[in-house]
Amino acid sequence: MGAGHPECPARIQAIEDQLIASGLLHFLDHHEAPMATEEMLARVHRPDYIAAIRAVAPDAGLVALDPDTSMNPHTLEAALRAAGAVALAVDLVMSGRAENAFCNVRPPGHHAGAASSGGFCIFNNVAVGAAHALMQHGLERVAIADFDVHHGNGTENIFHDNPRVMLCSTFRHPYYPHCGADSGNDHIINVPLPAGTAGEGFRTAVTERWLPELERFQPQMLFISAGFDAHREDDMGGLALREVDYVWVTGKLKEIAARHASRRIVSVLEGGYALHALGRSASAHIKVLSGL
Repeated sequence: MGAGHPECPARIQAIEDQLIASGLLHFLDHHEAPMATEEMLARVHRPDYIAAIRAVAPDAGLVALDPDTSMNPHTLEAALRAAGAVALAVDLVMSGRAENAFCNVRPPGHHAGAASSGGFCIFNNVAVGAAHALMQHGLERVAIADFDVHHGNGTENIFHDNPRVMLCSTFRHPYYPHCGADSGNDHIINVPLPAGTAGEGFRTAVTERWLPELERFQPQMLFISAGFDAHREDDMGGLALREVDYVWVTGKLKEIAARHASRRIVSVLEGGYALHALGRSASAHIKVLSGL
């Protein structure tokens, strides 16, 4: 997205490098992400928005969609593959070829609404996956757990009026995107956290607010918007989580999936911009997901 931009290709490499260093990479199956189809995108994005993104994609240089989000000549394909990866992960998990999956993709997606980009996001990757599970595989209920430091306003925008999708979100507030604290409903469970919140406060929020609602909802598949920018080393975030907190919440979500979702989990990378912390946190998350 431009020189010095925090949403950079090194994020993907940082996770892969840590998976190699930890010895995990060899034990994981790897899949090339296909490009999402028009049908997949149109389940969650308005056709005129999809057309506008295609139209503005540059042949050279950078085009700014907003002050934070830009496209270069390769961004459209990357965004299509990021969304397509989540749909493929759903197919793999639903077919039993994978127990669960982690999509190491960028650009992130949870700020992209039905007709809007923003916050480094172009297409809403996790929403594409959730809608694919509902429409292509016939599930009745899916849930998304979002522990990124920013509220997943795009995901809420897409599913706010769809009771088949539960969104459970913790996020720093007040903070970008400056919403979410009072916009929830019976299936949108928003839990704002004050700046500086560390593991104890996060775990209390999940235990008291997320877990009872997920038990009530009984999702048939569980998605994770896995943003690691709430880590204490991420100076853009302002919260104070550590790897052990991501291990803990991943384990709790696996317990929900085991009880209600036939163990089916698809996790999707969102934020995380302190590269060493991102690599360690994502690797710890993947280790729990994989059961290794």
